Amino acid sequence: MGGLTSNARDQHELSALARVRRALLYFTVGSLRRHPLLRFTLRRVGQGIVTLLAASVVIFVGTSVVPGSPATALLGHQANPKAIAAIDHRLGYDKPIVQRYFQWLDNAVQGNLGNSAIEVAQGADNSPVWAAIRSPFIDTIILALITMLLLMPLSLLIGLVAGITAGRWPDQVFSTATLIFLALPEFVVGAILIAIFFVWLDVLPPVSLLAPGKLPFSDPKALVMPVLTLLAVSLAWTVRMIRIGTISVLRTDYVQMARLQGISERRVLRRYVLRNALAPSVQVFALSMQYLLGGVIVTETVFNYPGVGSQLVNAVTSHDDTEVQAIALILAAIYIAINVVADLIVMFLVPKLRTEA
Repeated sequence: MGGLTSNARDQHELSALARVRRALLYFTVGSLRRHPLLRFTLRRVGQGIVTLLAASVVIFVGTSVVPGSPATALLGHQANPKAIAAIDHRLGYDKPIVQRYFQWLDNAVQGNLGNSAIEVAQGADNSPVWAAIRSPFIDTIILALITMLLLMPLSLLIGLVAGITAGRWPDQVFSTATLIFLALPEFVVGAILIAIFFVWLDVLPPVSLLAPGKLPFSDPKALVMPVLTLLAVSLAWTVRMIRIGTISVLRTDYVQMARLQGISERRVLRRYVLRNALAPSVQVFALSMQYLLGGVIVTETVFNYPGVGSQLVNAVTSHDDTEVQAIALILAAIYIAINVVADLIVMFLVPKLRTEA
């Protein structure tokens, strides 16, 4: 009897656990059905993780198959093969690439970006990559954020004005100016600014030299020309994209109907045009932020700005594979995070998209 009672109790506990699991599954699935924004968020985050994993493979394989190594960078291609092999063994380069990748990925997931390959090749035991790239990353983020804080209101204002006055002289002036800046690469814009503000006016330094350990805010003049260069290039295409979006919204049926109903032009612009033109602008600003974080290499090189772009160039030149991998992986994670956040903001601004998620 005692055995039967124990079996019955076990079966009752199992059935209770099964009911709990079914209830959790029901509420989870039900909440996803009731909240398309949550479903979309989970899907986009999952896609972002998969994309980052794929990017990590490309980054690691790409840096591993490129000719050259820290050993040859230090000793030269004519060095003793045994000396090169000893350094490669110290770095773990004699292991299979698949084993090295999973070991690198496992460390990265735990927040360990490894040690500088060049420092290890020279005999150092503890030279974390993050310690070398932390300050340049902060400097680049500061430069990018200042540019974005100026870019967003300026591009929205100019883009909306150009779109509203399409075909008239304000639009023609802005369109011509943006075409000129789109045709000029960053180093040309930087050279023009140096000629104006340093050679002719002598009010700004030609390079952005910062004291070691100091933030860019310690010398605001060092930020002016890099910010202006990035702003000029970014503003050109963001204004054109916002202008196109504004013109498209102005031609929609609901805007035309609102005007026919006698609604004031200011209310039409504020209630219908601005909100609907803002949604595609989020993606434009997301692309701008990605460019500012990863595409500042030329600008930082022109002005000798101590950001991550300059750090990446130095790492590639010295064949510091670990540092290149760390910088590329962090930039890839930032790119993906910006895309996910931008998609969620667009979903929030346009309720119609939630029914399609």
